[in-house]
Amino acid sequence: MSTVIQLAIVLGIMVLVHELGHFIVAKLCKVRVEVFSIGFGTRLFGFKRGDTDYRLSLLPLGGYVKMSGEMPGEAKSDDPGELENHPRWQRVLIALAGPFANFLLAIALMTGVYMVHNEVQAYIHGPAHVDYVSANTPAARTGIHSGDTIVHYDTIENPTWDQVAIRSLLNLNQTIPFSYVHDGQRTNTKLFVEAKGGAENFALDTLGLIPVMQEAPVQVASLEPNMPATRAGLEPGDKVVAIDGLHLHYVPALLAYMQDQAGKPSTLTVERNGKTIPIKITPELADVGDGTKDYRLGFSALPPPVTVQRLPFGKAAVASWEFNKKGSMLIVEVLKRMFTRQVSVRSLSGPIGIGQQIHQAVSMPGWMPLVGLMAYISLNLGIFNLLPIPILDGGMILFLIIESIIRRDVNQQIKERVYQIAFVCLLVFATFVIFNDITKLSIFSKLKP
Repeated sequence: MSTVIQLAIVLGIMVLVHELGHFIVAKLCKVRVEVFSIGFGTRLFGFKRGDTDYRLSLLPLGGYVKMSGEMPGEAKSDDPGELENHPRWQRVLIALAGPFANFLLAIALMTGVYMVHNEVQAYIHGPAHVDYVSANTPAARTGIHSGDTIVHYDTIENPTWDQVAIRSLLNLNQTIPFSYVHDGQRTNTKLFVEAKGGAENFALDTLGLIPVMQEAPVQVASLEPNMPATRAGLEPGDKVVAIDGLHLHYVPALLAYMQDQAGKPSTLTVERNGKTIPIKITPELADVGDGTKDYRLGFSALPPPVTVQRLPFGKAAVASWEFNKKGSMLIVEVLKRMFTRQVSVRSLSGPIGIGQQIHQAVSMPGWMPLVGLMAYISLNLGIFNLLPIPILDGGMILFLIIESIIRRDVNQQIKERVYQIAFVCLLVFATFVIFNDITKLSIFSKLKP
């Protein structure tokens, strides 16, 4: 229920801002707006001012604007307040206003993030240094080793880990160009971005790539009772410099190494009070917290360093613009790759998937993850509505451009037929996406072999 409420609030804000954009520009163009509704369905209460009924409706999922004469099939007249009696350029502006409002919202949200407290793990935007390469993985088959640096990934030269993650999701189950530097020598090869469980279960460690998350050694924060680390004599504050002579820098790399060793006894090189001491230890197969078991030592570590940005308004606005430009280009590329079948439509998320992402963002510490997700959803909504599909804003703009070229209106009956077909297609598409969301739920994934 909490997920449903969170989804209703977030999507409600996104759609409401979208419709507010249409409303403001329609009013400026002197188009008669008959209804401005917060929510859909049955009118609960409201008030009328001028020609507009401002109302609160039963279903709180966004809202809508009803302009005079905009619906296909409505009787037309010479009334100057009707939408169809306004110049085409004004109608284009009204159609553009909704997506534009979503873009403005995304920029405003991220500007606020950059001004207040934008916390990012330092390694995300740094060079793609590899801490560990898991055995028998696609990355291991390329010959890359611990300590190497990825210098080319798909189309990106000298990528950051953020770019590696994004390009991986865009190329699931495809082979991409891949280059790395080992002992000063560059190797150009190819990498198969394997994703057996689909996009929702993909992570870089499934490729075998574990990033260097910090330059300092792993530092023990606390110990679990009756676990190998406690029995071996590790203490809080100890720094794990190496395991079996291999210098690793954070917990995921240590865990990956131990899984490859399948529980064999290891030697930790530990720094304590300025002295280096060896500690013999045997990992133990134990629960990791999600019902599965891995080889573990039984200690928690200090988190990797983060960078915190608090920018003045001007610089925050520039950073927000770059963030949203990058996000928009990524969304457009995903859509393009779907049409060319390079990205599966199963990677799309519908209301259920979006609700899960919102719930995860809400449960994370601080409110920055939720704000960032809202900005990305707003971008998606704006771009989706600009697609040249009838009944969407982009479809209306397409019709207006065609009518401007042929210098007459498209036959109303043809328009109505096109809108009906488009509505059915979108309904089928929405059904597919929702069904796709349902099949990703854990109750169904547990039934898979």
